[in-house]
Amino acid sequence: MDYTNFNMRLDNDLRGRVYPILEQYGLTPSQAVRMFFNQIAQTGKIPLSFDWAENQTLTPKAAARLRQTEQEFANGEFERFYSLDELNQAIKESSHG
Repeated sequence: MDYTNFNMRLDNDLRGRVYPILEQYGLTPSQAVRMFFNQIAQTGKIPLSFDWAENQTLTPKAAARLRQTEQEFANGEFERFYSLDELNQAIKESSHG
């Protein structure tokens, strides 16, 4: 099997965000790109979803609740929590009515 070198430009911000994630999976950038290319070659498709923006609408009830929440926040009508325990306790209390 013959090999070829493949070089690409990558901005530092993206590199800084991606490399730690690849490391968590035990992958080098070269291995990740090779996996991506192999998947394209095997399926004839790009293994990414580009349909995320499609049909991403809220139900009327959810849209109304979102507007209400935004208005409450704008009016300063929200509770502050200073620890995760406080937040968890409030969630527990609100879920039990």
